[in-house]
Amino acid sequence: MPAKKKQQNIYSSANARLAEFEANQKLGALKAVRAKIDNRTSVIVAVAAVAVVIVSQLLYFGVGPGYEAPVPSASASASAEASNSPLVPPTSIAENRTWTGSIEVNGKPLEISLDGAAAPQATANFIALAKNGFYKDITCHRITNGGFFVLQCGDPNGDGSGGPGYNWGPIENAPTDNNYAKGTIAMARAGGDASSNGSQFFIVYEDTSIPSDSAGGYSVFGKVTAGLENLADVIAAGVEGGGTDGKPALETKLGAITVK
Repeated sequence: MPAKKKQQNIYSSANARLAEFEANQKLGALKAVRAKIDNRTSVIVAVAAVAVVIVSQLLYFGVGPGYEAPVPSASASASAEASNSPLVPPTSIAENRTWTGSIEVNGKPLEISLDGAAAPQATANFIALAKNGFYKDITCHRITNGGFFVLQCGDPNGDGSGGPGYNWGPIENAPTDNNYAKGTIAMARAGGDASSNGSQFFIVYEDTSIPSDSAGGYSVFGKVTAGLENLADVIAAGVEGGGTDGKPALETKLGAITVK
């Protein structure tokens, strides 16, 4: 899901740390590739089909999930933060602590916790955007149910191509075994680019294994602690027009997001 980010400079501070940041800030699908497979033997076809699914998911998850690299060292994180655009919220917003709150999806709450210690940049980014109303009324543009089980949200364009007007790195707190547990909240990014995170994130609604790409994995910055069953209608409706990967058949929209 490599994406060209639409420049949108639209957030301002909502607390003391964000106030200083606000002073100098203005916040700004790929569709799965299909391969033709020679039908020589049923075994070859089956193996090839599996390979195509994996490759397709990796490409589409260009702004999606992946492997968990080791948690970056303090020096690595500091270096990555220093190379980010001044528009990117500073990691200090995350306060090196756990945050709690909720995300409304179609008017129903998902209780969440965010890990500001393990994923400070991802957490700071989400907090800043949420507190400034960036996510309000944005649709969730993608759902998968063919071996990958995620709901992807956070694109103001509604098609997987949009973002907040900036990109950032590094990859943080990605699972080393490529397994993303049910309830995981992680950042989406462009394939092969560890510094292409923006505003898009995904919620894992069933245990999912997502292979790494050349850049590594996907930043896990939180989890749904209660209310995941509130996505049941969206999950049951599946993909618009059928299939296993695409726009949700049931319109799915983010509402209020609170964190504290």
